[in-house]
Amino acid sequence: MKRAFCNIPARGWALLALTLIAGVAQAMGFDLHPDAAVAGLAGAMLITGEIDGAAIMKALDGVETKMSAMSDKATAEIKDLGKISADTKTAIDNLGIEQRTLADRLLQLEQKGAALPDAPPADESLGTQFTKSAQFDAFLKNDGRVKARVEVKNTVTNTVANTFSERRPSIIEGAFRVFTLEDLMAKLPTQANAIDWIRENVFINAAAETAEGTGKPQSSITFTPGTMPVSTIAHWIKISRQLAMDNAAMAAYIDRRMIYGVNLRAENQIIAGNGANPNISGLTNAGNFTPHGYTAASLAALDLQNNRFDVIGKMIGDCAASDNPADVIILNTVDWWTLRLAKDSTGRYLLGDPGINVVPTLFGLPVVASSALPAGKVWVGSLQQAATLWYREGVAIDLSDSDGDNFTSNLITVRAERRLAVTVEKPGACRYGDLKPA
Repeated sequence: MKRAFCNIPARGWALLALTLIAGVAQAMGFDLHPDAAVAGLAGAMLITGEIDGAAIMKALDGVETKMSAMSDKATAEIKDLGKISADTKTAIDNLGIEQRTLADRLLQLEQKGAALPDAPPADESLGTQFTKSAQFDAFLKNDGRVKARVEVKNTVTNTVANTFSERRPSIIEGAFRVFTLEDLMAKLPTQANAIDWIRENVFINAAAETAEGTGKPQSSITFTPGTMPVSTIAHWIKISRQLAMDNAAMAAYIDRRMIYGVNLRAENQIIAGNGANPNISGLTNAGNFTPHGYTAASLAALDLQNNRFDVIGKMIGDCAASDNPADVIILNTVDWWTLRLAKDSTGRYLLGDPGINVVPTLFGLPVVASSALPAGKVWVGSLQQAATLWYREGVAIDLSDSDGDNFTSNLITVRAERRLAVTVEKPGACRYGDLKPA
């Protein structure tokens, strides 16, 4: 007998203690509610550290059974009496409270079971914050060692692949371009669906000194009107409702990726849009810039080298000579790194040693390195003076189950869109051409 008592686990002692307490309480005339005993047992298990999810689930099943019985009783009372009695309503309310209490304890159990106490702390990135959410913890089972595998096609669903020995924190992301161009542009809001502007065409400045009593010279200015429709950049993808409801981290990641896709297309259009409706007329579209006009021969005649640096320097000088001092240089990302790795005759890096964090700049101007600009090309200009970014709407994310057969297929369509326009009012403030002329 003594040996049997010694082998009783902590949860057994808690149950035995509750049984004795319940018996003493009933012997003294107290009516101890059976669900209260179950809730007390769950609480004791939490205190002793011996948390048993099966016991909580069993208690929940008992509450649900009683809830069903009380629902039948309420239906009968409505049929016979025309209303639910106060006692029945109170009993249903109490059962609802007990049900929520047990559900909260079960969620705490799952969260504790999914924790990885020995794992090294991860960076608090956006993805890490998502994976720490209660929804994502509920999705992770078996001590967080289940890997979620999502195959992104037209429809994204929530499927589970093989287990791995360790789970990498957050989601392994694809390529993400760093956007800086829009931050350097003049931006204005608009409520219109098209932008009308007047571009200066030719200005003949005849201003001169005049003698007293003589006629004054006449200058002339011609203008070219322009209209740019506000473009809508959008895309969509379908995900399963289960993914949206059960895996908040993955759904939020998809939202972020959709926003990135819109902004990626926006930068591509701002730089290289061809202006054919519904495209934006970008900075490198014909008519929106002044060709730099240099060739290898003309550079040699100026005693300059055709080494990319001199071309960019001459373009900056030309902008200054036209009273449009440049404030931005745009290069293809590969070309920027070609310049960054350039060395002098002794092998020293021209733009700084590899151990130095070099901010992309040339001749004191910021460099925007973007794959949207064709390789081998360069744009230099006064971006603030030359162009305006008009934003009609920021990036918006919409979700709907009313698209096609979504309702019957349990799918949700996620759509991201943005409305904007670009107008280039001063092509003379922009220089564009080959980075290494022939």
